[in-house]
Amino acid sequence: MDSFENQLLIAMPSLDDSYFNKTVTYICEHNAEGAMGLIINLPINVTVNELLLQIDEAKADIPELSQQVLTGGPVSQDRGFVLHSTQAGWNSSLALNDHVMITTSKDILMALGTEDAPEKYMVTLGYAGWGPGQLEEEIKANSWLLTPADDDIVFNTPIEQRWKKATEKLGIDVARLSSEVGHA
Repeated sequence: MDSFENQLLIAMPSLDDSYFNKTVTYICEHNAEGAMGLIINLPINVTVNELLLQIDEAKADIPELSQQVLTGGPVSQDRGFVLHSTQAGWNSSLALNDHVMITTSKDILMALGTEDAPEKYMVTLGYAGWGPGQLEEEIKANSWLLTPADDDIVFNTPIEQRWKKATEKLGIDVARLSSEVGHA
C-alpha cells in the first residue's frame, strides 16, 4: 500500500458532498487502519484570538491573532489541532516531515501570540477521517486528486486561494475534468 501521508488531497469539482466541496486536506496519517487529515481551506467564523479567549478568559486580547480558525473536518469538532512549522517542545506533537508538525496539546495554543509560538501555524477544530481502504476507494472513484504537500500552499497562500493553487500545482485545469472514468 502506498502511503498518502504528506500529500494534499484535492476535492474534484464533481465531488457532490456539501462538506468537502472544493476542499484541500493535508493527509497527516495513512496506514492499514485508515487515514486522518486536516482540511486547510474551510474557515469558520472564529479568529484564533477569539478561540484563545474562550479557552482561557485570562489570556490577553492579542489583535495580531486575527487569522481564522479552520474546520479540520467533521470528526471531533470540539478538538483542536495545530498544523505548524517544525518546533520541538510541545506536549503532544508528531513530525509529519522535516518542515511540518501537528500538535494537539493546549500548551501550543497558549503560546500563540508570544515569542514561543511556531513561526507558521494554522489552528483547526476537528479532522477528516477515513476507515481502512475507504480513501483508496474514493480516489479510484475520481473523488479526489493527490499532490505532494507544499508548505507555501499550506502556510502562505490565502485560505480562499488554496484549492485553486493546489489544483494549479498539478498542471491541469480542473474545471475541464470530468467525473466519468474513461477507457481507451
